[in-house]
Amino acid sequence: MLGLARYAMTGRFRALLIAVACSGSMILAWMGAAVAGLVMLRKGPGEGLWVVLWASLPALVLTKLTGDGSALALLLGTGLLALVLRQSVNLSLTALSTALVSVLTAFGLLWFGQDLLGELARVFDQFLSNLEQQARQAGTEPVQLARPTPFQLAGMMGVANGLLSFLCLALARSWQAEMYNPGGFGEEFRGLRIPPAVVFALALGALGVFSLGFEYRAWGAALLLPLAIGGFSLIHARARLRGQGRLWFTAIYLAWAVFDAAKLALIGLTVVDAVLDFRRRWQGPAASVAPADDGADSASADERTDREDIDEGHDDGHREANREEHREEHRAEKDDDKD
Repeated sequence: MLGLARYAMTGRFRALLIAVACSGSMILAWMGAAVAGLVMLRKGPGEGLWVVLWASLPALVLTKLTGDGSALALLLGTGLLALVLRQSVNLSLTALSTALVSVLTAFGLLWFGQDLLGELARVFDQFLSNLEQQARQAGTEPVQLARPTPFQLAGMMGVANGLLSFLCLALARSWQAEMYNPGGFGEEFRGLRIPPAVVFALALGALGVFSLGFEYRAWGAALLLPLAIGGFSLIHARARLRGQGRLWFTAIYLAWAVFDAAKLALIGLTVVDAVLDFRRRWQGPAASVAPADDGADSASADERTDREDIDEGHDDGHREANREEHREEHRAEKDDDKD
């Protein structure tokens, strides 16, 4: 896939061709979204929005033909996250934006996807009715399973799109790092840390939404999605320090995908980290001494703390690497356009 990304970056119309071709397919829509995100990160909002706009056309046709707007929602969600990352150079803020993508997707489904939601609700109703019938035939006690409503399904699909959009963005960012700053994305992701005040606000907000009833739980999950991303970042940071391999990561991701307890544990880990700051503790006393920022020879402790809060846990060396990467991208942009 990296070869495909390199090919897309050799010219404007090559990137557009790949994004348009993939966005018209349900199977390859994620690749089209990742290419559009890469263009946004590499070339900026002007080129990125141009690709997203044209790639939206086959996605709209696909939506019209199938009634499923997943490809379009994924493209737009990834484009929005890429725009946030390009403008802010802040992966923590981008992770927070997944909640916005989730909510916007859910509202979009409520407004424009009533037919799809209704059909999904009927499918779930039939499936659960069959399960209840099988339980009765087996002689067990009668069970009445709760049916998801279109409103609940919209929230679930919104959260799914927010997560997939972040994964497509992560793929685009990893391509960018491999081509122009090898290893940069791994360091950036491991340093992702949401400010404690925002962590507690999201957690309390999600609890408030959950209290409204069963139908609202999927919508509350949208507020917890950034916390889940922060938990994975923390796990990757710990694994890097301890030298743990892919088998350990595979077990963690499978447990998260299958067990609700693992999902809650990951979110709880992010909440606890907001108080204890595990990364600073793992790195030892030397980590408490922040290096000078942007070439400054000295700075007060208060100034360093302010900068750390604003940068969401990114260290100074990483910020300088990001700035150098973007300066190199702008220098190379004209050469790319000539091709």
